[in-house]
Amino acid sequence: MATRWSLTIDCAHPAKLADFWALALGYVEKPAPAGFGSWEEWFSHHGIPEDEWDEGAYLCDPEGAGPNLSFLKVPEPKAVKNRVHLDVQVGGGRETPWEVRWPRVVKAVERLTAAGATVVREEDMQGRPDHVVMADPEGNEFCLV
Repeated sequence: MATRWSLTIDCAHPAKLADFWALALGYVEKPAPAGFGSWEEWFSHHGIPEDEWDEGAYLCDPEGAGPNLSFLKVPEPKAVKNRVHLDVQVGGGRETPWEVRWPRVVKAVERLTAAGATVVREEDMQGRPDHVVMADPEGNEFCLV
């Protein structure tokens, strides 16, 4: 049996970054834990002070296939290149023919730059574009493949 896992992203603005990644991945806000009508109700039940309620945001794959994502507020800014990054397979991944995949990647670049991402660089393979390295609104690198 595989071990379940989730990904936590440290950031300055959890809700804003969660909104970006929900758009990028097709994720939705993670429902409050069972027995609670909202995250606020859960926070209150566990004695978390109200001024800390905006220090995290939580997403999940609406189909339940992908990992959960947590966005946690930290005081320090991002300082160096990521050692781990996401390859977002908006084009279908490299097993999808380039002629089908690349226009999907280009369309996703346009959509995500409009949402606050930046293009870091375009990488070529065998003389034609292969993937785009981008940064989310807080500078975390990811690739569109």
